[in-house]
Amino acid sequence: MFWADALADKIGKAYAKKIASKDVLVVRDEKTASGRVHVGSLRGVAVHGVIAEVLKERRIAQKFLYEINDFDPMDGLPVYLDANKYQSYMGMPLCAVPSPDGKAENYAEYFGQEFESVITDVGFTAEFYRSSALYREGKYNDTIRLALEHTDTIREIYKRVSGSIRESNWLPLSVVCEVCGKIGTTKAISFDGKEVEYICEPSLVTWAKGCGHKGKISPFNGNAKLPWKVEWAAKFVVLDVSVEGAGKDHSTKGGAREIADAISREVFKHEPPFDIPYEFFNIAGKKMSSSKGMGVSSREIADLLPKELLRFLLIHKLPNQVIDFAPNGDTIPVLYDTYDRFAEKYYTDVQDDQSRAFYLSNTEDERKDIHAHYLPRFSSIATLVQMPHLDVFKEVAKLKGSELTDEEMEEVRTRAMYAKKWLDEYAPEDFKLELQTESVPEQARAIAALQKKAVASVLAYIQSQEILDGQALHTNLHEIRKASGLEPKDFFGPLYLSILGKESGPKLGWFLSVLDRDFLEKRLAEVSE
Repeated sequence: MFWADALADKIGKAYAKKIASKDVLVVRDEKTASGRVHVGSLRGVAVHGVIAEVLKERRIAQKFLYEINDFDPMDGLPVYLDANKYQSYMGMPLCAVPSPDGKAENYAEYFGQEFESVITDVGFTAEFYRSSALYREGKYNDTIRLALEHTDTIREIYKRVSGSIRESNWLPLSVVCEVCGKIGTTKAISFDGKEVEYICEPSLVTWAKGCGHKGKISPFNGNAKLPWKVEWAAKFVVLDVSVEGAGKDHSTKGGAREIADAISREVFKHEPPFDIPYEFFNIAGKKMSSSKGMGVSSREIADLLPKELLRFLLIHKLPNQVIDFAPNGDTIPVLYDTYDRFAEKYYTDVQDDQSRAFYLSNTEDERKDIHAHYLPRFSSIATLVQMPHLDVFKEVAKLKGSELTDEEMEEVRTRAMYAKKWLDEYAPEDFKLELQTESVPEQARAIAALQKKAVASVLAYIQSQEILDGQALHTNLHEIRKASGLEPKDFFGPLYLSILGKESGPKLGWFLSVLDRDFLEKRLAEVSE
């Protein structure tokens, strides 16, 4: 059973009474808008988004809430922004920091709106909201009061669950300083039931400087915020969350999720939501960070892949499996091949996890129109778009063995567009082709006599064929290689060198078959002399 269906079964059992009474199951996820959001954050979006879609498919009332967290303090700056420009804003809520472009309402909106557009473009239907709005609307007032009144319990939970010690005078709250507007530099001292006494300390943190102001203020209606582990538990309560997972770093024993669950139960008397721990999404084996500017942004990858391929990338593996993505390697051609293989399962009515993953990688609106059609290999398209003498559509029709339908023409058009973008921005040199049309590369001239003889045999076969068929040429190349006694590298290397000036390239039989015939025969003749 596909992982999202298996989890939906468990969620259905956990909330059977709620579902029976037609209450809405809230599926929730969030991202702090501290910088340009890296593609790794889309994994949480996909896990929660697909669960919401499967619940909807089962006619279970649900909604997918997505929070842009804009009330956290600015505690770091991406490397692509001017540190001097933002130094004075360090410690302020992100929603109070100016936008980098001077156009968005604030810093958090600048980055948050971009990520919202990515989520929408990838086809997940979410209701977006801002954390600052919940605070200012008083939605957290009750949980703030409860947290302040049960500080001893929260302090004990931190120690019991994670071994973390909070000082005896610590309060679970950060006030927005009335003088400098910073929230990351304030320390709450006491609570009298109505107001919090606080101090904006100059050296409370290393990344921001407080103004030294001492004062008293009501902690409600946006004047203060809870520390994030307490706040996480408060979100479970305030939004009545039914399903919310988290990345591996938060889901370890003694981690943030375990603390939030304990606070939810013991302080707020609320059962935490159904948990879905999920693994990291790495770029070339490395975890990413928005605030440090590390990794590839979600917008870059959303522009690099069609939405169905990006959805497929995000959901076809189990949540507890790492996704390792390297756009500058062969990940993208392999991803297309995997997608096409899963599609073939669906097209032939195979009922398994692979066909289900393919189905769910299409958006809800597109699923009703899915039907079988020819999918050309992405690597073939990437080769064809680099050969201006060829008509990509005609060549793909040859590969298919019949005329392309309108839908297949659109598929070729789309893959060609994304192949060009990948080749321009990320593709490794192995995938980039530059025909050596002016002259024979020097390395090809210097091959051994036995290799020249093998090239001559290839030329003789080509000259004997009225029409070059890629598959037939592929088969005969291997026969010629065996007869030559050469190792594969010594046989195929000179052929690639002759045409491309390098010892590797696309599948050779097909590649040679689509070259200009006069050029191919002349070049092989020159090399074999």
